[in-house]
Amino acid sequence: MINQTVKTIVQALDDKLAKDIEVLDVSELTTMADYFILATGGSDRQVQALCDNVEEQLAKQGIFPVNKEGYRSGDWVLLGYDDAIVHIFQSETREFYGLERIWKDAPLVEVLPEA
Repeated sequence: MINQTVKTIVQALDDKLAKDIEVLDVSELTTMADYFILATGGSDRQVQALCDNVEEQLAKQGIFPVNKEGYRSGDWVLLGYDDAIVHIFQSETREFYGLERIWKDAPLVEVLPEA
């Protein structure tokens, strides 16, 4: 069952027009998080805007990241929350690192943003 944090993250990414949003259930594969949320932005500024919106929407619920990396470059931003890790990439970086390939044993979870 997908939790509210993940739903909020997906909605925040969708609201700012992120591409290729994917949610991987890594709960059986690692202890670092239950979910990886992957998304692509078209530029460093969009990656930063996606990150900002995720942080703003979760802050409204009293949820704050335990770590944040890569914001300044805007190439790959990682936001770590207790049960979810958000990876926001530019497309070339996402393709290069291929987290979907690395975590291919993680089931893909469908989370639809609200209309």
